[in-house]
Amino acid sequence: MNILLVEDEARVADFVLRGLRAEGWTVTHAADADMGLELTMQESFDVIVLDLMLPGLPGQDFCRKLRARSDLTPILILSALDALDERVEGLRIGADDYMVKPFEFDELIARIEALARRSRQFAKDSSAAVLQAGVIALDLETLEATVGGAPMELTAKEREILKLFLSKPGRVFSRERILNSVWGASEDPLTNIVDVYVGRLRRKLGTHGSDLQTVRGAGYRLRAK
Repeated sequence: MNILLVEDEARVADFVLRGLRAEGWTVTHAADADMGLELTMQESFDVIVLDLMLPGLPGQDFCRKLRARSDLTPILILSALDALDERVEGLRIGADDYMVKPFEFDELIARIEALARRSRQFAKDSSAAVLQAGVIALDLETLEATVGGAPMELTAKEREILKLFLSKPGRVFSRERILNSVWGASEDPLTNIVDVYVGRLRRKLGTHGSDLQTVRGAGYRLRAK
């Protein structure tokens, strides 16, 4: 499980980080909402644990901004705000669950597991046979890739890269993430093989090759349409 913790209070963050990592989960910490939103553009998380009273952008706006870009990652609010109207508002603006501080750690674990379970089931039930962004599409059953309805002849690696981009249009994928997803951890991380294959894929996309964008210093993304 890969979890994002957005919490500014150092003592609470350290307690939660140590506890979640003891479960064998990967946990990334953001001390404010802006940092948290940036991390969600760079990486996929199974669950987000979110405080509301954050410096700068409040947690409520984090929820709104995340949902506004159609990111359905489950959000568990963990806040000292315990009034009924605050809990109701948290759920209405996009959170999936709400816990009040102080909290029992076993309950936090159980709620995270429940959110991840529901999310996986939803993804399984709603998985599309075709991934698509604009005129670029990949049929997951026939493995046929098309651009503007015209078929593209892709190698297996090119198809896997396209599938990764189409799975989350607009998401930035680092070279390391692409390398690990398509070639595996055994590939030399210093190789330029990702850049070579992205270049080949761009050429095969023809006039739509510019939709596969380079994000300087971060990686690549397929422009969402």
